[in-house]
Amino acid sequence: MSTTKKQSSNLKEKAGISPPEITNVSAIDQIKKNRRLQPSSTELIDGILSGNRTALSRSITLIESTNLEHAEKANEVINGCLPYANKSIRIGITGVPGVGKSTFIEAFGSFLTQIGKKVAVLAVDPSSSLSHGSILGDKTRMEELVKDENAFIRPSASGETLGGVARKTRESIILCEAAGFDTIIIETVGVGQSETAVHSMVDFFLLLKISGAGDELQGIKRGIMEMADAIVINKADGDNIKKANQAKLEFNRALHLFPPKKSNWQPKVTTCSAITKDGVSEIWDTISSYFEMTNETGFFLEKRKEQNHFWMMETINEQLKLNFYNQPEIISQLEQNKKAVQNDEISPFAAAQKLLALYFNKGSK
Repeated sequence: MSTTKKQSSNLKEKAGISPPEITNVSAIDQIKKNRRLQPSSTELIDGILSGNRTALSRSITLIESTNLEHAEKANEVINGCLPYANKSIRIGITGVPGVGKSTFIEAFGSFLTQIGKKVAVLAVDPSSSLSHGSILGDKTRMEELVKDENAFIRPSASGETLGGVARKTRESIILCEAAGFDTIIIETVGVGQSETAVHSMVDFFLLLKISGAGDELQGIKRGIMEMADAIVINKADGDNIKKANQAKLEFNRALHLFPPKKSNWQPKVTTCSAITKDGVSEIWDTISSYFEMTNETGFFLEKRKEQNHFWMMETINEQLKLNFYNQPEIISQLEQNKKAVQNDEISPFAAAQKLLALYFNKGSK
C-alpha cells in the first residue's frame, strides 16, 4: 500500500495585525457625503471673497470644464466675483523654452511677496498634440513660491486652444483678483501665437531673453518685441554677465527703430539673474514706472476697456463656433462635405457656404 507524502512549503501566510474597530461610523459616512456634495455657486463666491484657496481652485476647475452643465454655474461664480475684481496689476511673461521663465517667476514672485504683494501665477503648461497630456510641472519647478502663503500657483493645460493659452485664463484672472491677489502673473508656453493672446489680457508684457542663444524665431521676433513693454536678459550671472550686457545694448538699439507705442512708453531693457536675484528689484521699478505713467495719461484704463470689448467678441465667436459644430444636421452634413472636398467634387469654399446656409436657415425657422 503506497502512501502519499504531504508536500510542505516554506511559504506560509502569517496572521497580520487586525484592523481597529470602526467606532464612529456616522462620522465616516458624513465625510463621504461631504465629498460627494458639490458646493453651490454662492458658497464658492463666499469662499473666494474670504480668500479660501480651495474654493478658488475648485472655481477655476469649474470654469475650465468643457462640460456644458458646468457653464451656467461657472458664469454665476464669475458674475458674483466681478464687482470685486479689476484691482490688480496683470503682468504677462513670455520667452522661448529654456529661457528660465519658471525660475525667474519664482524669484520675481518671492520678491513681490516680500514687499507685501499677494501674487497669483497662472502658468499654462504645454499639452501634447498627440496624447493631449500635460506635465503640469510648475508647482514642482517653483518649490519655494508654492509654499508662500501670499502666493497662489495654478498650472493649466494649454490643450488645443489658440497658441497654447488656456481657454479660460481670462476668467481665472477675475477670480484671483476677487480672492485678494493684487499682482497676477501669466506665464505663456513661449511658442506660436500665445504671446498675442496673453498680450490682450495683461497690462504689462515682459519678454525674457538670454544672451548668446541666437534668434531662431526670426519670423515672430519683431512682432513679440513690438508687444514687449520691457525686455529682460535673464541668466546674467557668472561668466555670462559680459554677454548679457552686450545683448542689452543690442536690444536697446533695436527698440529705438520701432515706432512709438500708443501708450508713449519707451520699452526698457534690463539684465537679471533669477539665481542670484540681481536685477529683480529693478524690474519691479520699471513696471511701477509704467503704471504710474499710464495711470496719469489715462491709457491704463483705456486699455482695460479695449481688452474687455475684445474678450466679449472672442467669447461670441467661440460660442457661435461651438454651437455650429454641435448641431446634429451640421455633424451629419460635415462628414459628407468633407469627403466631397477631398475627392474634388466640390470646392472648399462652396462646401463651407453650403454648411453655413444650412446652419442659418435652421436658426431662422
